[in-house]
Amino acid sequence: MKKLIFTLLVLIVALVTSNELSAQCVENPIGSGNYELPNGDPCPNTIVTAVPFLRIVPDARSGAMGDVGLAISADPNAMHFNASKLAFVENDVAVSATYTPWLRALGLQDVYLAYLTGYKKISDGQTIGASLRYFSLGTISFTDDNGQPLGTGRPNEFEFAVAYARKLSDKLSVAVTPKFIFSNLAAGQSIGDVEITPGVAGAADFSLTYTTPVKLQSGTSNLTVAGAITNLGSKISYTKSVNRDYIPANLGIGAAWEFEFDEFNSFTVAADINKLLVPTPCLGDNCDEDGNGIPDYKEQSTFAGLLSSFSDAPGGGSEEFKELMYSIGVEYWYDEQFAVRAGYYSENVTKGNRKYFTLGLGLKYNVFGLNFSYLVPTTNQRNPLDNTLRFSLLFDFAAFDSDDE
Repeated sequence: MKKLIFTLLVLIVALVTSNELSAQCVENPIGSGNYELPNGDPCPNTIVTAVPFLRIVPDARSGAMGDVGLAISADPNAMHFNASKLAFVENDVAVSATYTPWLRALGLQDVYLAYLTGYKKISDGQTIGASLRYFSLGTISFTDDNGQPLGTGRPNEFEFAVAYARKLSDKLSVAVTPKFIFSNLAAGQSIGDVEITPGVAGAADFSLTYTTPVKLQSGTSNLTVAGAITNLGSKISYTKSVNRDYIPANLGIGAAWEFEFDEFNSFTVAADINKLLVPTPCLGDNCDEDGNGIPDYKEQSTFAGLLSSFSDAPGGGSEEFKELMYSIGVEYWYDEQFAVRAGYYSENVTKGNRKYFTLGLGLKYNVFGLNFSYLVPTTNQRNPLDNTLRFSLLFDFAAFDSDDE
């Protein structure tokens, strides 16, 4: 198993652009841009990036709501989805910690994602936030081509981010979130004569939120819409090669409608749509027109790749729509102390085929809040979170002030 994991890591480091499935794809009819497998099934053309851990949802609350998070009410985990929500927070200081076991269905005990985040309100309408994301890939036994041991390592990755959120009006806010990314998968090892080094990148998130009350015949409600461009930054490489790889830049648009029926009962329905702002892998025989051994789509700059990501799919507009990822979730609160959540996430079969239901609970008492989530796949494709319970702990310092009054 350990050797298998290392093999997967090497594949990630190398980011080989041609795979067996793509090599078997044929264009049918010729010139249409539609590629099929020999059995007639659609050709998989998943968008591949480095450091995919940046897109793992770290929050158990959102993880219970189908991974929605752009427009739901703000807490410290807004740092992952949309930091501009922090401008609307009511509490002065809050901190959250989340632990997500990874690949537990395979019997691995030392692979996990840890996420620590918090915010501080510095004035009415201005908030700063910070987060640290750490992904441990466990202990790996390295071997050479002949199976001889080369020692062990502990691959890991982390992201450190800070955010500044500000209200532009009573209903509109914006935020910018610079971040530093470090990825050490197999430093000190080599592939042939090529030495593997840690990957380093810089990036930033840009987000905005608009929220407004909506009058109803009975009760009150609040509608929030939000958008965020995340992980927009430099490319990354694990070798000294000039051939660098994209990080998972993403465009997300979301909305949430919260209904307050009375002082005890509230209900929220939310939905997000996400799209990677990364070029779609090329299919066919004309992927390297300059003949330098690097697919042309990988040689674009970050911003050129962002622009081309809306129109470069081999299958045209229909394939571009297949690259959209959909999340929908609901949340019910009783007396702001007990929550029940559910959601669904869907991705096209040719773009990764992740489809799953999610469930979860939330508890809040005085200073502490605790959220749980559980994932239920709806396809035969395995998910790293199969049969895994993850949880988040929230700590609200403002509750101390309430107790003292």
